[in-house]
Amino acid sequence: MTDQWWRDAVVYQIYPRSFADGNGDGMGDLPGITARLDALAELGIDAVWLSPFYVSPQADAGYDVADYRDIDPRFGSLADFDALAERAHALGLRVIVDLVPNHSSDEHGWFQQALAAGAGTPERGRYVFRDGKGDNGNEPPNNWQSLFGGAAWERSTDPDGTPGQWYLHLFDVKQPDFDWTNHEVREMFHDVLRFWLDRGVDGFRVDVAHALIKADGLPDAPESSVADPAPYEQEIESEAGDRGPMWDQDGVHEIYRDWNKILGEYPGDRMMVAEAWVSPPSRLARYVRPDEMQQSFNFDFLTARWNGPALRAVIDSSLRAVESVGAPATWVMSNHDVIRHASRLALPGDEARPGGIGADDPQPDAVLGLRRARAATALMLALPGSAYVYQGEELGLPEHTTLPDEAREDPTWERSGHTERGRDGCRVPIPWEADAPSLGFGNTSGTWLPQPAAYRTLARDQQRGDPSSMLEFYRRALRLRRELQLGKGRITWQETDPAILAIEIETAAGSVTVIVNLSDERLEVDDLAAGEVILHSAGPSADQRSLGSDEAVWVRR
Repeated sequence: MTDQWWRDAVVYQIYPRSFADGNGDGMGDLPGITARLDALAELGIDAVWLSPFYVSPQADAGYDVADYRDIDPRFGSLADFDALAERAHALGLRVIVDLVPNHSSDEHGWFQQALAAGAGTPERGRYVFRDGKGDNGNEPPNNWQSLFGGAAWERSTDPDGTPGQWYLHLFDVKQPDFDWTNHEVREMFHDVLRFWLDRGVDGFRVDVAHALIKADGLPDAPESSVADPAPYEQEIESEAGDRGPMWDQDGVHEIYRDWNKILGEYPGDRMMVAEAWVSPPSRLARYVRPDEMQQSFNFDFLTARWNGPALRAVIDSSLRAVESVGAPATWVMSNHDVIRHASRLALPGDEARPGGIGADDPQPDAVLGLRRARAATALMLALPGSAYVYQGEELGLPEHTTLPDEAREDPTWERSGHTERGRDGCRVPIPWEADAPSLGFGNTSGTWLPQPAAYRTLARDQQRGDPSSMLEFYRRALRLRRELQLGKGRITWQETDPAILAIEIETAAGSVTVIVNLSDERLEVDDLAAGEVILHSAGPSADQRSLGSDEAVWVRR
């Protein structure tokens, strides 16, 4: 394992609820993950990122943390975590864990103390409590909205039973925001970092990294920056644009400089990656300056339109921004918060992506989506920097677009008044074995979310060894990426038709041309690159010297 492994690592996101069920209760757990790590090592990834497994009432699938230093019994125990980390490291895989610092659960001991202590007490100072406006404080302190729908404020009840102050929750009502101007909050998270670093974790994915500091005085948000009910869609239009008083405040960077120092106390080149929905890229690059985090998720790439000019623009702007601070780019197509890209890339029309898809919504074209997903993967895995793979995308899993509404658990569904389907469709337990109970997810038929029928033919055991399968496509792409050191490459664009991307990638191990055909016309590879076609998104049975619409190749020169 080399220094600064994170610069070109491929990181596999595990959503613990839905990866593998070790005890048959219908929900994934840490022993289930440990038992399946060999399959990930075989896939060819470098690290695993575990979404939250902490003690939690699960109001928001574990992103409402009640104890940051223990494992929720649903997922196992600290001993189970230690066994997982030991096995992962034995397989050569790094371990990244999710950290949720913007808010806790309302069942966290500190918040319960805050409610009991009353206004003006040190206990309340750990969270964002404010007096209300209007007669008797009956109105929220400002106009901020929750990203899950509705107001971002909830009125508390004083110990004597009378209405009290309001507390801020940018997410669910059961997720009160910490006050990061409070030194106790900062010291607590320093201890949390050290707790997990002492257990051998290699890094942290920092949830909502751009929201910890709020503007002084908590002013009303301009209408243009009040949070949209669709999760994680806050946009910043320009360098000096109105970011809104709850997002991307300059004070967050002091926090991450302190954290960087803590990581530096440990051997092995530990890392942090920011979940920060921040634009433009020059603002996002501030999170990955040399004394702060090592990576930030590239959501501009994830949300880019499927056309040549849009993709080229976001690749160029992303690389320029991170190169200005000496950081690597990161590339990601799917995660637990967005519609899986095998479906998202095939929605009808060119509208903004919806906040979930239901059975009565316009449905994606599955064949088109899979073809575009393969081409998008060929593009992503060739680009310099680090890449993130969401569990199941290596199987070509689509969104569960016909999930029964009564099965939904995402708080967005209720808080939006059933106008936003939410994120459950991308969180469905993944299939391992076509003929096993729960498709091999566990040893019983029950799953916490129902699996769609389409997952049976996409199960891992049906794809393994089939050279035309999505699984074998990922395995080959990841092997070639490592052999050719593509993550360490430098790119040069060929000037072509705007609907065609042609990228020259130079590395110490050789030269590769990546071609993506986003036009409606068939394209001859030899017209753009001479050499050996080493990867074709349509598989080995396709004409290797020809590209149909929404297909891609790697050509080694």
